[in-house]
Amino acid sequence: MSGHRYSDHDVEHYDRPRRRTRPRTKERPSYDDAVEGVVVTVDRGRFTLLVGATTVLAVKARPLGRKGVVVGDRVRVVGDSSGDDGTLARIVEVVPRTTTLRRTADDDDPVERVIVSNAEQLVVVTALADPDPQPRLIDRALVAAYDSGMKPLLCLTKADLRDPESLLSTYRSLGVPWVVTQRGGDLAEVREHLVGRTSVLVGSSGVGKSTLVNALVPDAFREVGIVNAVTGRGRHTSTSAYMLALPGTDDGTADGTADDVVGGWIIDTPGIRSFGLAHVRPEDLIGAFPDLDEMTEDCPRGCTHGEDEPECGLDEALAAGRADPERVSSFRRLLAARSVSDY
Repeated sequence: MSGHRYSDHDVEHYDRPRRRTRPRTKERPSYDDAVEGVVVTVDRGRFTLLVGATTVLAVKARPLGRKGVVVGDRVRVVGDSSGDDGTLARIVEVVPRTTTLRRTADDDDPVERVIVSNAEQLVVVTALADPDPQPRLIDRALVAAYDSGMKPLLCLTKADLRDPESLLSTYRSLGVPWVVTQRGGDLAEVREHLVGRTSVLVGSSGVGKSTLVNALVPDAFREVGIVNAVTGRGRHTSTSAYMLALPGTDDGTADGTADDVVGGWIIDTPGIRSFGLAHVRPEDLIGAFPDLDEMTEDCPRGCTHGEDEPECGLDEALAAGRADPERVSSFRRLLAARSVSDY
């Protein structure tokens, strides 16, 4: 018996397995029948969308690969978009985003995560007491807003417990608008800032964010939490971001985008205890302050515009009386907040 596995008469001896001869193509489906919707929440690989006035459950199509889909995304979907029980549509395309609110787990984490997209305004919700304000966390949220191109708004809650003036004085020089609320108070001023916009609410647990959402959107049913009397921290009442329509009048041209509801949209997010900013560059941050940016044109290469930078244009402008000391100090505080994560 030969030691070879095959004899010269066996086909397997000289025939290699043939590769598939079907030619590959770069053509992709056109999805002409796709409809557009907006992602209102994400839960374990399932996406809840609004397609017009219909709530649709969808999954992400395989060709999208690892491309993330987040709350606020405008997407194109195919399949069953009737919204009937047991139906499932497929997201085949994410429409280019206008803004992205991003954060990293911490300042050493190179991986940035998009929290929400296509929001115009970042509402930083903070309590004046119970729990006490966390200025560093507020500063970091403002940095994230400026970096993403979103307009910031400070919303100070529980004004019945403490005078807001001491906290407001810290942010006046930055020109950040603010609203003040108290338990059971009138929210007309808050609604005025939210109407016609898509706003994302961020804040630590226990500051009254879910209470605020429930008051603005009576059928939101967001769980209200209780602040821990020992730690002063609230427990997480919202476990995922959720996009809600503010009461308003549909203009009759609903197509599933975030512009359909005249009242506007708010995106409630889980309570946060950290806001990593490893992705924010100093040159991007100062770009949000045009009056200061123009004073740094002659700065040395690589200047971060911080307090310890030699020959920084901001210091020269201060010496010449061309810059507002409080505004420069506030900007540098935000700049320093990028690398200070101790709350």
